[in-house]
Amino acid sequence: VRTHPPGHIGRDSLNIARVGRIAARMADLKLSPHATLTKGAPVVVAIIDGFGENKIKDQYNAVHTANTPTVDALRAVGSRFRSVAAHGPAVGLPSSDDMGNSEVGHNALGAGKIYAQGAKLVDINIASGQLFTDPGWAFIKPAFASNTLHFIGLLSDGGVHSRYNQLLAMVSQAAKEGAHKIRLHVLTDGRDVPDGSGAKFLADLEADLAALKELGCDARVASGGGRMKVTMDRYEADWPMVERGWKAHVLGDAPLKASSASEAYAILKQDGTSDQNIGAFVVVDDSGSAVGTIEDDDAVVISNFRSDRVIEISKAFEGGAEFNKFDRVRIPSVKFAGLMQYDGDLKLPTNFLVPPPAICKTSGEYLAANGLRTFACSETQKFGHVTFFWNGNRSGYFNEELETYVEIPSDNCLFNEKPEMKAREITDASIAALKSGRYDLLRVNYANPDMVGHTGDLAASITACEVSDSCLKRLLDAVDAAGGIYLVTSDHGNADDMVQRQKKTNAPVQDPNGANKPLTSHTLAPVPVFIGGKGLPAGVVLRDDQPEAGLANITATIINLLGFEAPADYEPSLLKA
Repeated sequence: VRTHPPGHIGRDSLNIARVGRIAARMADLKLSPHATLTKGAPVVVAIIDGFGENKIKDQYNAVHTANTPTVDALRAVGSRFRSVAAHGPAVGLPSSDDMGNSEVGHNALGAGKIYAQGAKLVDINIASGQLFTDPGWAFIKPAFASNTLHFIGLLSDGGVHSRYNQLLAMVSQAAKEGAHKIRLHVLTDGRDVPDGSGAKFLADLEADLAALKELGCDARVASGGGRMKVTMDRYEADWPMVERGWKAHVLGDAPLKASSASEAYAILKQDGTSDQNIGAFVVVDDSGSAVGTIEDDDAVVISNFRSDRVIEISKAFEGGAEFNKFDRVRIPSVKFAGLMQYDGDLKLPTNFLVPPPAICKTSGEYLAANGLRTFACSETQKFGHVTFFWNGNRSGYFNEELETYVEIPSDNCLFNEKPEMKAREITDASIAALKSGRYDLLRVNYANPDMVGHTGDLAASITACEVSDSCLKRLLDAVDAAGGIYLVTSDHGNADDMVQRQKKTNAPVQDPNGANKPLTSHTLAPVPVFIGGKGLPAGVVLRDDQPEAGLANITATIINLLGFEAPADYEPSLLKA
């Protein structure tokens, strides 16, 4: 009989209970061996970001025009190549007109299931009225009567980061519920929507806000700037961008002061700067004072539903005295909320209007529970996608002993200036990891076609595709040398169409000077899936009987290639094995 010192019986009982819960959880995550595919060969998953299979194959399709002998050779093996959907309902978005994006794409690739996402999740909560009765709305509502309600976010209907109709729904409802003063701090897009569309968005917004006077609400645009110059940095690549936003939105300080947002936009566009790159501006009254600084006891809502480009401004508001990324000068005590919670592990922000989708039992969790070793690598611009988003919007590791995450710092520049980005360094790191023999699964993201495609530079986007292809060749050669298996895919389209097109003819849309208008947004194109490698048995091919297959079907495919049956609730595998 063991005698426990006083106070230890309860602790040991708790530990036993905890061990029991862990054991039960592990049993729940146990994967069964595949009926025909065996475990052993390393599996490499390469995501060429923004590399769509577009049906329009002309000189403006950078994926088609680029010299890509590696992808061409993969495409020639018909039984091991197919395409899958990467937009709309296939990734949890409302309709087939909704472009996919890297966040929902990597969620689907990692989760193996389709969850209501982004715009769809917010749409559901607005339509049901739940957004306006949930705790997040109740949290900001005390500011309506005597203080100012602020919204900060992307002014766009692109559906990738934000939606105009959602912003208007929140502003209108707040006015109906007694908000007497509302100020908007808007970032122009020109990336997920056509460049130049900012003029109409601002004109429409100013008219819609003016109509709220009938409800006794003083609603105006207070500040703004371009999304790639002001506020919307991601992955801590350019904190000065966030500082510019803080100065404009909070302090009312910017290089340009104008009497309206439309006036500021017109001035900032005079030199041909794209919407996404215009500088910060502040709207002032007749006396030259900013019309919408953020003050104590105000409420501030981030109106983007996508997380990556608003995490940093959220940290600036919630960071407290320990925040040291830039001098905030003045830190107002506000009721701060996100449209959604942008980082569940960091609980950032603390308050939010729409609960996130509950993504659980992702492939990463299954692999860790079954002792499989994982390597994930990309550069800064996409590092969060092969880690945080792949793991179901979860920071950190499932099991640090089994997982290695490598981030290659991105260059701080316009990516069409360096279209090679960090593809070669990513390849070097991934080949070294493969040669080490330490890993069962290696997942790699090449950011080039997406990030360069967003600049609208066709020539640079062609180069980006070619560099990605040459690096892919090196990686796949290393897979073969290791006796491994590969799966190559993408997360959405982008570089596969670089011009705006006329709907009936698909001919390029031209500006008054006869120049083609560049397309800087994602596309609705499906994405390729290629499998191969010396470790893949000869009879394993891709199914051709799944016309509705999407990115989530790839997850079960990867688990099969690792030698296991996929969980029963995952979307079906693409393999015929």
